[in-house]
Amino acid sequence: MSSRVDKKPGKFKDKINRAGVTTFVDPELVTGTLLKGFELMRSLEEPFQRSVFVMFIIGEVHPFLDGNGRISRIMMNGELLKANEYPIIIPIIYRNNYLSSLKALSHHRMSEPLIRTMDFAQKYVASIDWSNFKNATEQLARTNAFYDPNTADLEGIRLRIE
Repeated sequence: MSSRVDKKPGKFKDKINRAGVTTFVDPELVTGTLLKGFELMRSLEEPFQRSVFVMFIIGEVHPFLDGNGRISRIMMNGELLKANEYPIIIPIIYRNNYLSSLKALSHHRMSEPLIRTMDFAQKYVASIDWSNFKNATEQLARTNAFYDPNTADLEGIRLRIE
């Protein structure tokens, strides 16, 4: 991000940002919204709950001009790793599932799709043998992780756990 000075890396946004039909939190409300969100997050007892919550709150607030999704997933995995739990990775094929579950919560206040999606993604990561690059790559390929999500949807191909 240091080479993209126009995105003001490390600084909160100074203008409203949008993605499709979604308008994110007004820049003047970012700090207060995040503080309240982190306060709520600390009240959650389970690492998985905290991880999904922090990922969602950062994604929903969208505090930066760029990199919000990456930061939200780093924070999510920080919560999981701190508790010695498996991190969550969203394979390429699973991107549409991930995005649609975020939209279900953002636009329709439906949390269950996001919880199910992230739970499956964590179980998927736990099923991979990460002990060496070759074996992990082969297993990722066998379980369809590298498929383009739109092509996979059209062809009925799904991410699967071995």
